[in-house]
Parts: sequence; C-alpha cells; structure tokens
Amino acid sequence: MSGKPNTGVQTGLWHEGWYRYAHRLDSPNFGARPAGLAIDLIVIHAISLPPGQFGQGHVQELFTNQLDWQAHPYFESIRGLQVSAHFFIGRDGALWQFVASPDRAWHAGQSHYLGRDNCNDYSIGIELEGVDDGPFEAAQYETLSSLCAAILQAHPIKQLAGHEHVAPGRKRDPGPGFDWPRLQKALGLPDRCFPKNSPR
Repeated sequence: MSGKPNTGVQTGLWHEGWYRYAHRLDSPNFGARPAGLAIDLIVIHAISLPPGQFGQGHVQELFTNQLDWQAHPYFESIRGLQVSAHFFIGRDGALWQFVASPDRAWHAGQSHYLGRDNCNDYSIGIELEGVDDGPFEAAQYETLSSLCAAILQAHPIKQLAGHEHVAPGRKRDPGPGFDWPRLQKALGLPDRCFPKNSPR
C-alpha cells in the first residue's frame, strides 16, 4: 500500500483533493481533520433515499443540505440530518465527490476500528447506492475499484472496512450483498487490509 504522506493530493488524478473523474458537488458538511493524523482507512457504505429506491438524486440533495423533507414520508424521520461522504457511486457507476479527500467528511458517526475511535478523523467515506441486504451492480464495483486504486496512490491507506465494521450493532451496511473478495482481487491487496469477518 502507498506510504506517501498527504501533501494536499496533487497528482494527475487529483487536484487539491478532488478526483478528476468524479462529478464535483460541494457539501457544506465537512471540517478539518486533527493535525498530523494520517488518512489510512477507507469506509464503504450503502445508502438509498427513500430506502430501496434508486436514481432520484435524493442522496446528492441530502449531502448538500438540499433535500426537501416533505418530498417523501420517510424524509421526516431524518429531517435536519447533516451528513456527507467523500464519494457516492450510483447504480450505473456514476461517481460524485462532495468533500475533498484531505478534509473530514461526516459519514461514519460514532465509530471505532482496530483500537481507534472517531473513524471520520482518519478515513475516506465512500457511499454505494444500494441497500444493506441486497446486491450491488457490476458498474459500481468497476468505479469503486478504480476510485480505491486512486485513493491508494494519494493517501497511506492501510485498511478498508464497511460501516458495519466500524459501527457494529448500529450499522449494517454495506451488508452481506457486498462482494469483498471481488474488491480485494481488483485491488490486489492482502487479507490483512480487510475486515476479518468479511467473506473471502
């Protein structure tokens, strides 16, 4: 894995932490990371709004504080929520970026992984459009693999995990429908980089 320090992420694929192949959609929901803390974890999530419905643009609206809380009955249950992820991958593989990678997005919430709390402080959050009990699309895996490879070049990533692994008992995504071996094979990374309880 990359051992390069975070120097503002200036490569052919990145400009000031923004990935060149993503649609940029700035979220106001972010902050600074603790000084001197390496970005060494990727957290993979699943999201759909309303749950189980895809392609309506509501996730993008949520992450930019533009969601109409009255547009669907479910939205009342999350009214006022201010969250973000660095990236969102639609069912067709389309990629959006909401927060520059050196900045702290609000995706993991109360979390703990491998002896460390507050995963938002040192992680990149990637949301896949989907549900935690269903499969994901081939186009999503293709985009996810390319994105993760680019993140590995820009940051000293040591681990990849799901939201379910950093917030066990509270979160279940990306869930049993996510193919961890497929991602591992695409990235060519050893077992130690993945959750111990994910399938191989």
